[in-house]
Parts: sequence; structure tokens; C-alpha cells
Amino acid sequence: MSLAEDIKQKALEVGFDLVGITDAAPIAPKGVELLADWLRAGYAGRMSYMHRNFEKRINPAKLLEGAQSVICVGLNYTPPKRSLSLRASRSDARQSHLQHTREPTGRIANYAQYEDYHSFIKKRLRKLTEFIISLTGEDVKFKICVDSAPLAERVLAARAGLGFIGKNHMLINPELGPQIFLGEIVTTLSLQNDKRITGDCADCNKCIEACPTGALRADGQFDANKCISYLTIEHKGEIPADLAEKIGDRLFGCDECVLACPYQQKAPVCQNRQFKFYTDRAELDLREILSRPRPAGLPYNFEARFSDSVIKRLGLEGLKRNARVCLANIRKEKG
Repeated sequence: MSLAEDIKQKALEVGFDLVGITDAAPIAPKGVELLADWLRAGYAGRMSYMHRNFEKRINPAKLLEGAQSVICVGLNYTPPKRSLSLRASRSDARQSHLQHTREPTGRIANYAQYEDYHSFIKKRLRKLTEFIISLTGEDVKFKICVDSAPLAERVLAARAGLGFIGKNHMLINPELGPQIFLGEIVTTLSLQNDKRITGDCADCNKCIEACPTGALRADGQFDANKCISYLTIEHKGEIPADLAEKIGDRLFGCDECVLACPYQQKAPVCQNRQFKFYTDRAELDLREILSRPRPAGLPYNFEARFSDSVIKRLGLEGLKRNARVCLANIRKEKG
């Protein structure tokens, strides 16, 4: 096998579901224009970090001097079927749920029901770089990126053949669907590039129709200001009332646009047994979060509860804000 094939085989061995390679050239001018227009329109909301390091975001070589290639990996996070069936039954019989649930609960997005993916993916990308060094014996440099780095990762993943970017603005793999974590290794090593794969959303608009707030606009734009994931995670301060009432009982994040995707309907569940999944994080007790009376009389221990979760970035006060919104919506729906 070639060096590129050896690296891709190792990436699968350490636990990734997808791997592809592209060069470290800037993203296409059309992509640069779309990103710039999106930022100018204010669709990034208050995510000021999206405006910073623009040149690095569109050009991987700006992240690492002498960069030649980008190794892109993907990890499927479709949760166990039990969680999915529970979510479907809640969606189909919401009123029945509200009438029979003893304590009001808030829903957690699928990806946040796992351990923190940042550290999980980074550890395995480090193993991959160690493997590359053992093969090359060269003075190769690397830059490991997982989500927080200023990099157009979905565009690069599509260029590396991991999938295509759908109308929900997520990377969609025809076999695994849109519930995929991404990671990258920018390297000075020159590797053979992979080809793009074919695939698109065609005339399907199910994700746009499923979006509760209209964040997925009919014109193809994505307005983060209206996105429930943005509002419950990134937005600081109180959530505007007209949007808060559309959040329903979504306590952290939103899955509607990915669950509506036809590619997700046939997607397999996550096969990586090392990637810890918490069965008790699909829904959280709202009154417990708000420190209402509990049998043990103990305060809610946020730090201990979510020490290994992406939920910790929200902070206890942010979670309480969301809990108040969810509780108000549940009470209103109950009448």
C-alpha cells in the first residue's frame, strides 16, 4: 500500500469511521465568497470568533508553515436505537408525554449524550500522527484540529471525499448520514489526494421544513440567530421571547434538521464502543437543574455531572436559563 493508504487504514483502526485526504490549498473562491457574505449578513449571530482569523479559516496552510496536505476524519455519532426510538415516540406523542411525565424534562441533542468529542478525537489523531512519524522517519510537522480551530472543516471534508454539504449545512455521508464529528490533521507531508464523492439533496427540503424557527432559510442561507442549537449553547443572556417559545423542551441543542434527513433514516448507529455514551443524558430533570426541592436536599452538582461532557461549556447559569425556557413552554403546552 502507499503511504496515504497506510495512514487511512490506521485511521480506521484507531476508531474513525471515515478518512480522506485533500491538499492544503485554500478553499474555492465560491466558498470564500459564501462565507464572507454570510458573515456580512450577520448570520453568525454573536459568534465573534467566526470573524477572527478569516484567512486561516479559508486556507489550511495558514495554520501550519509548509503545510501540504490535510487528513480529514469522521466519527459517526448516531446514538443507540433505543434513544432514537424514544425520541421518535416523544415527537409523535408529545401531548401524551406531557400528561404522564411525573417530572418535566428537557431534551439533550444526540451529540451531547456522548463524552466530550474534542478530547476523544484529539487523542486518536495524536495516535495517528505518531504512526505517521514511525513510518516516515522524517521531520514532519502536524497541526491537529477538532472543531475549535479556525478551519472550514466541512468544506475540506467534502473535498477529501467524506461526504457532501447538504441543505442543513451539515456534512452528509451517503452511508452514515449527517451525524458525524469531524477532525483534521494539517501536515507538511505531501500525500495523494482523494476524490470527491457524488451526492446531493436534490429536491429534498425536509430539513428546511423541519427547522422549528426558520433558521434554515428557503433561500439556502443559515441564520444562526434563529437556530435552537445556537440559542441554547452559544447565545449569551436572555433568549428573545418569540424564539424562546419555539424551543419547546429542547434544553441543549437541536436535532430536527439532521433527524429529518433521509440519509439519517438508514444510518447505522455508532460502532465505536470506546466512545462513551450516557444513557441518562437524553433528557434531564428541569426542576433538579433549577435546584428545586429534591429528596436528598442537595444542590445540583453541575461540575461533577458534566465534567466529561460538552454541556460543561454552557455553564450552570446557562443551563438554568434554558431550563426556565423549557419549563415555561411545557406549562404553556399543558394549558
